[in-house]
Amino acid sequence: MRILKNLLIGLVVLVLALVAVSYILPREVPVERSIVIDAPPEAIFPYVNSLQRSAEWSPWLGIDPDVQLTYTGPEEGVDNMLAWTSDHPQVGSGRQRITVSIPNERVESDLDFGDMGRAVATIALMPQGDRTQVTWGLIADMGLNPIGRWMGLMMDDWVGPDYERGLSNLKEVVEAG
Repeated sequence: MRILKNLLIGLVVLVLALVAVSYILPREVPVERSIVIDAPPEAIFPYVNSLQRSAEWSPWLGIDPDVQLTYTGPEEGVDNMLAWTSDHPQVGSGRQRITVSIPNERVESDLDFGDMGRAVATIALMPQGDRTQVTWGLIADMGLNPIGRWMGLMMDDWVGPDYERGLSNLKEVVEAG
């Protein structure tokens, strides 16, 4: 009985320590990837300034061919919106709305993943002669949930490869003309 009591006390202390440490972990978690595309910013911008056009290079939409997409608002720029629904765990459901659109420079959007949280995504275009460096970034708000904070430590490993695949897709689409 004494051993069981000590194990229970040890388990409670461990859980409390993990919860306490989680509040030291960052609430906002960044992910960022870049690629250089052999095209000027004005050739790339239409693909990143329209959620409809982003379907041509998205790393997630090919995962679930049955994903349901609903677009609202203008076809490009600020307030262009996408809602998606999927039973596939890598796609899930959520909404995205473009909030900032600076022609040939930058696009920002708010992402709402429901119970999974919120994030802000950015795509920045930096000219490099006849080429453009495209940087796709995300800042995810992990909230106050201790489990979410621990999961934030793995966000770069989870999302980074998808961003790399998406940027490669974008490069292929743009460079193909």
